[in-house]
Amino acid sequence: MDQAKKPKKILSPVPAPDSTPRPSWEEYFFQIAQQVATRSTCMRRQVGAVLVKDRRILSTGYNGAPRGISHCIDIGCLRDELGIPSGERHELCRALHAEQNAIAQAALHGVNVEGSTLYCTHQPCILCAKMIINAGIVEVYFDQGYPDEMAQGFFAEAGIRLHRMGG
Repeated sequence: MDQAKKPKKILSPVPAPDSTPRPSWEEYFFQIAQQVATRSTCMRRQVGAVLVKDRRILSTGYNGAPRGISHCIDIGCLRDELGIPSGERHELCRALHAEQNAIAQAALHGVNVEGSTLYCTHQPCILCAKMIINAGIVEVYFDQGYPDEMAQGFFAEAGIRLHRMGG
């Protein structure tokens, strides 16, 4: 057979490694939230959030200062300077939370998040819980706890399902 007429093999199948199982959808989106957290500019904790609907990413967010405002990693943490414990006095912080940024980015770009699921590296606080409820988000997956029992109560009252990853 002439070389010119022989079909060329374009792609060879590559078997998936046996040691790495394919992640579930929940694990997949949660892993993306963990990657988003690496963009955080907070000195205390790096948080990432991903809003998903119908297995499609709608928006992402990480905790950091508003657009055009200096980041804590550049000028220092006001909360540390004032000795404010985690979970208290949220208003005394330069940063928006990851969940707030994900919702704000969706709004900025005209993306409807009603009926979506939030994947977040940490349990949302009460401020974020109120935004999540009003945005119409129906389910939240998280890993790390956060000292805010009021948020859990609001989620329960609003009928929003909370899932702790790995537990």
